[in-house]
Amino acid sequence: MDASPASPAEAAVTTGLADLDAMSLLVLREIAERGSITAAANALGYSQPALSQQVRRAEARAGVALVERTGRGVRLTPAGRVLARHGGAVATALEAARGELAELRGLRAGRVRLMAFPSASPSIVPEFMAEMARRHPGVQVSFVEAEPPEAVAAVREDRADLALTFSYPGDRSDPHRESARGLEVTTIGSDPMHVVLPDAHPLAAGDTVDLAGLAGEPWIAGCPRCRGHLLELCDTAGFAPRIAVETDNFVAVEELVASGLGVAVLPALAIESAGKRAGVAVRGTTNGDRRTLHLVTARGGRGVPAVAVAAEALARLVAGRGGTPADAGPGRTIEGDV
Repeated sequence: MDASPASPAEAAVTTGLADLDAMSLLVLREIAERGSITAAANALGYSQPALSQQVRRAEARAGVALVERTGRGVRLTPAGRVLARHGGAVATALEAARGELAELRGLRAGRVRLMAFPSASPSIVPEFMAEMARRHPGVQVSFVEAEPPEAVAAVREDRADLALTFSYPGDRSDPHRESARGLEVTTIGSDPMHVVLPDAHPLAAGDTVDLAGLAGEPWIAGCPRCRGHLLELCDTAGFAPRIAVETDNFVAVEELVASGLGVAVLPALAIESAGKRAGVAVRGTTNGDRRTLHLVTARGGRGVPAVAVAAEALARLVAGRGGTPADAGPGRTIEGDV
């Protein structure tokens, strides 16, 4: 199948691309993120005049304007945005090179920017950050909480080095499909799903619960993807749930259940995060339902030693919690356009 024709901006940039350097791409990437040449210069450790000169030199080599003024700030032209898109790949490659040098120095430097879903925040993430601080004190670790679609996008846009994510069986909006094309996705374990119901409920007497027995109950649903999974589970059990409450707050879910206002299905990490409340029973599902946990990195991102040891640490922690034993070695790259 023939490739689509290049846009005028892409054609113009391609003409002078051979004369561009990696620094120009990094500069344009920082300007795109920060909205001004001054802020980009501060981030890169350069003076504002030096960075302005770098932009002018890049424009001369590309033969087209890359930056335009907007009031007190600046923004990239279409041609500038074309080049800035490639700045993330350049940054990853440079970080990998720095990482290899750090490895030779005993991993005394480096950084890891982690994103992970909410129920991992009070459970896996603190243990991970403590282990990294203990074993690799020279590696700077930062964390931002985000649902899987946002975390995968952050890795793609070089706003995160590593994303801890999850997916459900049959999830039509699984972020590890189309949106993760060109990224490395490694399955590192699983997280069992549990039915949460009042401890006085007749079905709380057993070790597991058949969802079909809860067809007449009001339900409490969570985030859009969790709600979608609940709908699929109930559909398989032969009914459509009557959703009475929607909340992403795990503590609120348990309080609502304890008050007799509904039943819910929650992953084990969410229950651990909330803590089991009085008046609530937690039971397994008869079909052993579970969600899958993944690590997502940029292609070649594990060539950065700090990212590699962070991935290994997260995989160990997940396996240590009873998830499926996993190896955080090289992940599979989802093929397709990046």
